[in-house]
Order: sequence, then structure tokens, then C-alpha cells
Amino acid sequence: MSSRANPKVAVLMGGPSAEREVSLASGRDCAAALREAGYEVVEVDAGHDLCARLSEIKPDVVFNALHGRWGEDGCVQGMLEWLGIPYTHSGVLASAMAMDKQRSKAVFRAAGLPVVQSVLRPKSEVVADHVMTPPYVVKPNNEGSSVGIYIVHEAANGPPKLSEDMPEHVMVETYAPGRELTTTVMGDLALTVTDIITDGWYDYHAKYAPGGSRHVVPADVPQDVYDACMDYAVRAHKALGCRGVSRTDFRWDDTRGVAGLIILETNTQPGMAPTSLAPEQAQHCGLTFAQFCAWMVEDASCNR
Repeated sequence: MSSRANPKVAVLMGGPSAEREVSLASGRDCAAALREAGYEVVEVDAGHDLCARLSEIKPDVVFNALHGRWGEDGCVQGMLEWLGIPYTHSGVLASAMAMDKQRSKAVFRAAGLPVVQSVLRPKSEVVADHVMTPPYVVKPNNEGSSVGIYIVHEAANGPPKLSEDMPEHVMVETYAPGRELTTTVMGDLALTVTDIITDGWYDYHAKYAPGGSRHVVPADVPQDVYDACMDYAVRAHKALGCRGVSRTDFRWDDTRGVAGLIILETNTQPGMAPTSLAPEQAQHCGLTFAQFCAWMVEDASCNR
């Protein structure tokens, strides 16, 4: 970070991923919050000329509000390391590991954290026959925001019919029943636990459509389950080598107590609209949205 009175912050948003529109919304909100906090802000719709744009803008720090592949998987992080510009959220390796669902599961398993069984298979095999006993879930291995998720129920007559835009290899994982819980980590501190209530699967529509879900903060769960979420989120954050803010998502089978809690994934670039899960948890802990965004800017770094 520069020591000048009004550091210049470039807020990266948009990008080419399937989550472009979500990123644009998050980026605009973060830019407004950072202006409120006193920063000089330049909004950047990140395209293939991003390196040249940043070289021209010469920001003191980059606020990364990108989501999905390229912006969240270590690619942009590597470019920022090369340019020597401090940036928010996790570095190259942690970003790449968290975005790769199968590899991050292996990291969690090695750290003693609970995850479901999963395999990577060619899409052609998945549509030809069941690759595991239903119920199971099929999803891209490296997308976020619940993009492209298929649930195959026990009563399914056959394998899923996947859309043509699904990748050639997909992840198939055992379906985890129960409630959606999530915990944000800020630095090395878990903030709280949110219970996400929907009428069905917490899919892209439920995440971003008005009224698609309801958040209970803090979650009304037994204390041992609450404590486990807080502990697992910090351990997942550290196991992946995350920095700044991350958010770990859980499924909890409330008929099994703590034994029914499993980690779905850790998001190194959680949604950043003011009403998104991470800012909502920060607000519960006494931070305004502007203060939360400003903390991330002050926490920004690069390894160069």
C-alpha cells in the first residue's frame, strides 16, 4: 500500500467467466464503498488488455472483485504478482487450489476435515451410466456460484442429461442432505455462522435472485455445530493457504449432530454485494460495508 493520503485503488470486475454479471454488481458496490471510505477508485472491467490497463492506471492496490475462472483461479493473481501490485484476497496457489474442487477436497481430507466422496469423470461416461450410486451431484470442477449443478436423486431412472456447455470432465460427488451453513474468515478469525434457507437447492437463482433465499445470522444451530463451523472454516482457510477474506460453505444433516456436518467448498472470492453472505456476517460483527472493504484494501499484499 502507498503511504499517500488517498491511495488509488483499481477495482477489478466483470471478466469473461460465467459469473460476469455477479462480478459487475459486486465490483460497483465495492467501488462505491471504497469511495465512501476515502480512497481514490478506478473501476476496471477486466478484459484481455488488463495488464496494459493497470500499467497505465498505476494503482497502489487492486481490489479483486472478479468471480469464477481467470479472476478467481490464480490467473489474475499471477499477473498482479508479476506487476508487483498488492491485491486483495488469496494468492496464486490458494486461489488455484480452492477453485479446483477435487484438489481442495484432497487438501481438506489431509487436514482431517469432513468432505464427501467425489470423483472426476469424462462427461461422456457420466451421461452414459451412473458413475456412483444415487443420490449424487454433478458439477463443473472449477466454477463457482453453483453454476451448472445437477442433482441425481435416488428415484432417477438413469444418468443426468448434461447441457452441451458443461466441460468435458466433471466432478461427481455423493449428495449431502441437510441445511446450508456458511462461515466467513477474515484474516485468521471466523466471523459467525449463517443458516441459508431456500425452498430447494442453493443454486445460482437462490443465491442472486431477489427473494431466492433467506439468511439467519447467527444460525440457530446447536452450540457444538456452530463451534465446528467456526473451527472448520479457519482450518480450511489455513490448509489452502488463503489470506484476507474467504468463506467456507457447509451442508449439515441435522439428524446426525456434528457428525452430519461436511465442507462443500471454500470460496476465496466470496460475493461482495452489501447483502452478500460475507459482508452480512461482517456487519453482524460490527463492521459497515465500507469498513469491511477498506480492511481488505489495507490487508492487500503481493509476494514480489
